[in-house]
Amino acid sequence: MDIKRVALDAVNETIVMTVVHMDYKGQVAKRINEKMPLATVKGFRKGAVPKDLVEKQYGRAIKVEEVQKVVDLALERFVQSERLNLLGTPLAKANEAFSWDNEELTFEYEIGLVPSFELNLEAENSIIKYVVSADDKLIDGQVERIQKQFGKAIPQETVEAGSDITGTFANEAEGINNTTTIALAIFKDKATGDQFIGKKVGDVVTVNTKGLFEDDHQLMDYLKVGHDNVHGLEVDVMFTIEAINGSEVAELNQELFDKLFGAGTVATLDELKVKIKEDAENQFAQQADQKLLADVQDFLIESTKFELPSEFLKKWLQTVGEKQLTPAEAEVEYARSERGLRFQLIEGRAMAQSNIQITFEDLKTFTTKNIRQQMAQFGQTNPTDAEVQGIVARVLSNQDEVKKLSDQVVAEKLLDLFKEKANPTTKEVTYEEFIAASYGE
Repeated sequence: MDIKRVALDAVNETIVMTVVHMDYKGQVAKRINEKMPLATVKGFRKGAVPKDLVEKQYGRAIKVEEVQKVVDLALERFVQSERLNLLGTPLAKANEAFSWDNEELTFEYEIGLVPSFELNLEAENSIIKYVVSADDKLIDGQVERIQKQFGKAIPQETVEAGSDITGTFANEAEGINNTTTIALAIFKDKATGDQFIGKKVGDVVTVNTKGLFEDDHQLMDYLKVGHDNVHGLEVDVMFTIEAINGSEVAELNQELFDKLFGAGTVATLDELKVKIKEDAENQFAQQADQKLLADVQDFLIESTKFELPSEFLKKWLQTVGEKQLTPAEAEVEYARSERGLRFQLIEGRAMAQSNIQITFEDLKTFTTKNIRQQMAQFGQTNPTDAEVQGIVARVLSNQDEVKKLSDQVVAEKLLDLFKEKANPTTKEVTYEEFIAASYGE
């Protein structure tokens, strides 16, 4: 057998394989001999069919099977021996002149190669690492929410200025249908809130989305409108009132503090505010890290130039799924996934350059931290090591979970690497300023 690579450009090649008679004739002959005792041809007893008739009836199919085995094995070994770093898998090229009747058979396979490129993680950039602080307005608002949440709800017949109103925002044409609880103070215009005063359960109040809230992004929270639609949305929505409650706010005492944070953790209002600030800023730090990672990804994708075997990949995408794609569908799928593929290659190069590896201990440490955080959210603030490690062992016995956790560990290690190498500019902001920056506004 003769097998060789033919380079078309830096990322596209063809593997040409010539299979001669000697490569398959022995196995074909063996299969023919095995077939003879079982062959049935009209006019002959089973097992007494002449060999030439057996070859005529079964020889072509056997030859196709055996040659394909030879080709598949040779192709796999060739890719390994040449240490080819492929994108996708080899695609057989159609050859109208091909005939299985020939003793010498030529097969061609298209392959797409991982491109070679330079990655500079320290390139000059304008990336910002946000440090988000919880200001007094946010902290005081959270204290009020806690008092209200743990206070006593008092059903009311009609809506008053301080009422909590549960109901559903709806606009069928815009696909809006969301049940939520509101306070009249959320509306930007006091006149909008005044429309609710005196209303009862079952009443419907119509409001317009334009300027409904101080921040248009609140449409995402209360109406479940997508971010792409919040700006400029100007439609009427109906709010059907389903429940009206006043509230008797909870007293800020030790019983409430212990319920929130565990016995003895917080003892005064000042300590409560410190704890709220600490918890909020820990959460903000995670959000800021996610934005930093996304910004670094965008920067590296835009600044790291390399060619992909795009036409090959589009053809490959047509063949790999459970349902074969049309060329048009593959074009759409490639456009959707190209940026992700580019960053996947960049990510792999970054890990290789910095010798980043994932060990079982990394997975175990990461999983242990996650389990403790989740248990704390459900009030289990002091689980024993045995309890935690039992859960960790069960999680790490699931291969799907291991894959998901491995991706998270990689992301965490890469984030640390990017913070070090990309040297982003640090900027302290409030949460409102961070949200504005996150949406590019």
